[in-house]
Amino acid sequence: MLWHTNLLLLAATAQAHYKFSKLVINGVPEAKEWTAVRQTKSYQSNQGVDNVSSPDMRCFQRQPGTATARVATGEKLGFAASAEVNHIGPVSFYMAKVPEGANINTWEPAGKVFFKVGAIDAVGAPKLTSTAATWPAYTKKIVDFTVPKALPNGKYIVRVESIALHQASYKGGAQIYLACGQVEVTGGGNGKPSPLVAFPGAYNADDPGLSWSYYPVRTSYTAPGPPVWHG
Repeated sequence: MLWHTNLLLLAATAQAHYKFSKLVINGVPEAKEWTAVRQTKSYQSNQGVDNVSSPDMRCFQRQPGTATARVATGEKLGFAASAEVNHIGPVSFYMAKVPEGANINTWEPAGKVFFKVGAIDAVGAPKLTSTAATWPAYTKKIVDFTVPKALPNGKYIVRVESIALHQASYKGGAQIYLACGQVEVTGGGNGKPSPLVAFPGAYNADDPGLSWSYYPVRTSYTAPGPPVWHG
């Protein structure tokens, strides 16, 4: 019966994975998957990225974009997961401004073009747990942030990233579930988002935020990458 138990565990692990396939604006998801979200390599498998030095850390992209959603500053922008975000860990949101004249469907956000614009981080210090009490995004189907009022108008790539820490007791154990959507921002201001980072490049495999300890219990946690730009 051991083989049967192992198969069940493997099946449960596979079902626990997820992908972000729809944009969500003000709590309303798109009707169809991969509309304003660039289809990822995980479109059939739900797997994550485990090598933070891989170009897949940029958008995990399988093919170019096809559509662009409109969102105003001050509105809620986010992603819907294909299943619950059922791994513990933080969720972060990054944006990159598409240069004037560039085709948003094919523009590659390479180099230091991303800035962090939202985060759902750990809460509950000094005693952190592996439950939703510490990880507010855990078990959520929709994750989102408020688009800063100071964000300039224009077209942007918006990147969601869920760092799954359930197996991150060793180097390289963190799994990153990510996707990139395409939006046009209206009603914006004249802010200058910073600091700008690159993917890959923003994270190092040795970053404390890419590890987790069930015992001894962690008393603090800081997600990798830059601080959030609030405008």
